[in-house]
Amino acid sequence: MVATLQCGRFQLSLERPLVMGIVNVTPDSFSDGNAHFQADQAIEHGLRLIQEGADLLDIGGESTRPGAQAVSVGEELHRILPVIQGLRDGGVPLSVDTCKPDVMRRALQAGADMINDIGGFSAPGALDAVKDADCALCLMHMRGEPRTMQQDPVYDDVVAQVHDYLTAGAQRLRHAGIAADRIVLDPGFGFGKTVAHNYALLRHLPQVMGSDYPSLLGLSRKSMIGAVTGRPASQRLGGSIAAALAGVARGAHIVRVHDVADTVDALRIWSTVEQPSVE
Repeated sequence: MVATLQCGRFQLSLERPLVMGIVNVTPDSFSDGNAHFQADQAIEHGLRLIQEGADLLDIGGESTRPGAQAVSVGEELHRILPVIQGLRDGGVPLSVDTCKPDVMRRALQAGADMINDIGGFSAPGALDAVKDADCALCLMHMRGEPRTMQQDPVYDDVVAQVHDYLTAGAQRLRHAGIAADRIVLDPGFGFGKTVAHNYALLRHLPQVMGSDYPSLLGLSRKSMIGAVTGRPASQRLGGSIAAALAGVARGAHIVRVHDVADTVDALRIWSTVEQPSVE
């Protein structure tokens, strides 16, 4: 596997786990919808996450929670472009969470360093929008689409099927001429999976992800945490940190989180235990 991720203006070392802070510019995201919906609020939030230790930020202008309704290209761009511009000089890479090729193009022109596509770059024109840039590409597994993905998801073998999808997706990117050091894979926790599916994927993460590409995990505050703890999204910090550490212990390279400072602290302790610099 590559030792560094080519991420637009940045080359990110993968020698330690990286923390991606979430900046939702949406009125309806499952955990923090409407909290940072105005551009100035989203920019302030992003800058705070950088101060807390975020290695990169993920900016989203369309909610992908189960049952979420799509927004137009124009509305998505209206939400995210000012935020990209406001955070562009923050010193960390900016990822944009979108599945629309036109949004990908405009985001890259505005200064984005990564495109995070829940659709796996399968939309017509998506690969053409990104292949000639130097941005990183995060390809995620999803069964169905956000409006319907949680309607009785069924797999014969969720570990094998998600692995096969991600492997084929990475090969498709490579065949399009995209360098291996630009590719990140995400198993898509909560995207067309039951609670049991999610925990099977986390438990068997090395088999799911393989060893060719770095992995990104989005576990923070999700319903799989609430299903075990019984807590609402706003009270899932402890469970989210435990899930992130379980993922990192199984080889995850990037964790996408709402609570950056607490996750950074937890990873520092974990890293000190696992890889002590002083005995």
